[in-house]
Amino acid sequence: MENSHNTPRFAWLKAVFEAADVDGNGIMLEDTAVELIKKLNPTLKESKIRLKFKEIQKSKEKLTTRVTKEEFCEAFSELCTRPEVYFLLVQISKNKEYLDANDLMLFLEAEQGVTHITEEMCLDIIRRYELSEEGRLKGFLAIDGFTQYLLSSECDIFDPEHKKIVQDMTQPLSHYYINASHNTYLIEDQLRGPADINGYVRALKMSCRSIELDVCDGPDNEPIICNRNNMTSPLAFRNVIEVINKLAFFASEYPLILCLGNHCSVQQQKVVVQHMKRIFGNKLYTEAPLSSEAYLPSPEKLKMKIIVKGKKLPCNQDVLEGEVTDEDEEAEISRRLSEDFSREPKLIWLCKELSDLVSLCKSIQYKDFETSMKSQNYWEMCSFSEAEASRIANEYPEDFVNYNKRFLSRVYPSAMRIDSSNLNPQDFWNCGCQIVAMNYQTPGPMMDLHTGWFLQNGGCGYVLRPSVMRDEVSYFSANTKGIVPGVSPQVLHVKIISGQNFPKPKGACAKGDVIDPYVCIEIHGIPADCTEQRTKTVQQNSDNPIFDESFEFQINLPELAMIRFVVLDDDYIGDEFIGQYTIPLECLQPGYRHIPLRSFVGDIMEHVTLFVHIAITNRSGGGKAQKRSLSVRIGKKAREYTMLRNTGLKVIDDIFKLAVHPLREATDMRENMQNAMVSVKELCGLPPIASLKQCILTLSSRLVSSDNAPSVALCMKDTFPYLEPLGAVPDVQKKVLAAYDLMIQESRVLIETADTTHDKIVQCQKAGMEFHEELHNLGTKEGLKGRKLSKAIESFAWNITVLKGQGDLLKSAKNEALENMKQIQLACLSCGLSKAGSGQADAKAKRGLEAIQEKDTGDENGRL
Repeated sequence: MENSHNTPRFAWLKAVFEAADVDGNGIMLEDTAVELIKKLNPTLKESKIRLKFKEIQKSKEKLTTRVTKEEFCEAFSELCTRPEVYFLLVQISKNKEYLDANDLMLFLEAEQGVTHITEEMCLDIIRRYELSEEGRLKGFLAIDGFTQYLLSSECDIFDPEHKKIVQDMTQPLSHYYINASHNTYLIEDQLRGPADINGYVRALKMSCRSIELDVCDGPDNEPIICNRNNMTSPLAFRNVIEVINKLAFFASEYPLILCLGNHCSVQQQKVVVQHMKRIFGNKLYTEAPLSSEAYLPSPEKLKMKIIVKGKKLPCNQDVLEGEVTDEDEEAEISRRLSEDFSREPKLIWLCKELSDLVSLCKSIQYKDFETSMKSQNYWEMCSFSEAEASRIANEYPEDFVNYNKRFLSRVYPSAMRIDSSNLNPQDFWNCGCQIVAMNYQTPGPMMDLHTGWFLQNGGCGYVLRPSVMRDEVSYFSANTKGIVPGVSPQVLHVKIISGQNFPKPKGACAKGDVIDPYVCIEIHGIPADCTEQRTKTVQQNSDNPIFDESFEFQINLPELAMIRFVVLDDDYIGDEFIGQYTIPLECLQPGYRHIPLRSFVGDIMEHVTLFVHIAITNRSGGGKAQKRSLSVRIGKKAREYTMLRNTGLKVIDDIFKLAVHPLREATDMRENMQNAMVSVKELCGLPPIASLKQCILTLSSRLVSSDNAPSVALCMKDTFPYLEPLGAVPDVQKKVLAAYDLMIQESRVLIETADTTHDKIVQCQKAGMEFHEELHNLGTKEGLKGRKLSKAIESFAWNITVLKGQGDLLKSAKNEALENMKQIQLACLSCGLSKAGSGQADAKAKRGLEAIQEKDTGDENGRL
């Protein structure tokens, strides 16, 4: 404490104490001091603060209920300094006790992945978060301000970009996952639960875009909505749709689908229609679908529209009412219970007025994919029970994906789930099913996945599927055992550093107030990506347990992956839930982040966080996700190329053969650049997750002569940033420079030849696509039929997917290489590696930077 008396932190605490010390005696009641510390740090428990004062006073051999200024400062410093944050601050600031604007700028660029950061922006952060007046004036951030900043929304793990609509909303409706609710009127289980209007309020406020209404005949010719297992508290249909009308577009302006379970007489069906037309007015979408179109309209086109899903009378019958099959969930249950699956579906009467309200979502019964692909119209949709959808997903995963490119599929939970438990939505999202209906009233891991998934794209209730599941000609199977064709696998690096303010699990009483927390990291996605790992248990620490453990996961299809952090209390009777947070991989922000944990029912718990470090890197080649050395690189011998498949149709195979060499070239260029970059990082003593800016900083501190002057200078050759030795350099430095030169050379090869190789790949793809319509005829001519013909069509789709994907990856790699060259040059200039005293060299370097910027296409989606 003697050493810290002159620090800005001490000056700030002294000022806080003096402001509260009304008598000006330099002493205050312990109760006042406790209140003051709690005000500065609301997360601290009163008992802990009092214990700290007792400890301090005991060490000074005094017993009193009064606290001096020095004791106040000492107690605050010991209670409120998180060691892991303090060590991070010292590391970033190079052993200072505060960060200046330059330290903060480097931290934001190199660790947090923030681009286009300026000194003024850093000073603004300091002014907003630094607690001491001196720090704000002089422009530095001490430990308390830095801790506040790391805990702020600016360092949230969820990328703020994804809090807005960031996806293309002009694709057909069938290309999106849609946030959907099952038995929306329930707030308890489906066996005994009464109907409750709050079910609709909750779902609509959570951006649900597909809700269910089971409508029955009610008294006084007024239809009702009720749980048909519990008729005690029916809801007036009119009241329900008034609430829906009020909240339909409260959380999202994109279309709302009403799944109508019609159990009414024809007379009351007409009342249903009257109420809907009167209350919804022109929000109701009733335009007849155009037979000239092949796909459903887009969410953009259907903004602020309410779409009714239900049965429809045959269009060739001009009748006022008629019989239609009833294949709703009740019919499914009765068929299952009777064990007579061949029994004819029940028929129900339907009036023309209600039939006319259904336009884009006409309910039909599923028979098989062959029938659907031949005769199903794009505005018709099938509902699948959980059991049926699971069977199809296991037996025909590729066909299910292809079916869902054009048609909507709704999957509802098994009738056996009488406790209203939830299915795993990921199993059906992996097959492209858009409307996976969830029991919103039942919290737990499955609902966590559902809620987490729909946080993305501005929480609008619509999430665009990966392109490999949308493109008309593409191959994708959820059961793929490794790399998805045309998708670059990524590696997720997670370091669980510490936890803050973990509450005692609800209902736990065996161990008193003590908890022994550990963290479980779950990866959800396609089966090849699903895995889970856990930290060690930290004994008896709920306030700030330090875990300090690193994990690594290979993700083969990043666009479908989610990460779920779960904190549990290690107990021999059974580990108890403390908190969780689920987030799509695409929404993760890199760097040091605090994760706001949610309770079992999904509420954010105040001040309860996990402190983590996140990095995402590229990885060449396949292999199962596992913990392995960060420096692992896949050498040329072990390199895996995505192979094209033989279709058995000579004219087509001859075209695809022309793409074999360009595809190998593209893979080699991408991986050579990646490997060269990893080599430079290794020689700098940095892991692959380090940024190039960190590399240049490390290099510049090593490449110095005996008088501490730089031993190399930035030299722009044809707009590429080479490093030129200034005189003789030691062998160790030569090795680093050779690796750096190789990285620039491999990047240059990629930048200069990517377009030519990309054009060759695209030409083969276009030439192949010209045969798409003729595939069946060509196969028949070659004598292919049945399974062999299907296999040829599947191989054709695989090849087109590979060509498109590898072309896109090459384009991204070129943009990444251009951005890297720009970053290297900027880092060299800021480290003073341009020739000493040469304004001409600086000007030349700046001209080089402008040339790189001109060469850059502006698409900077490649990132390390």
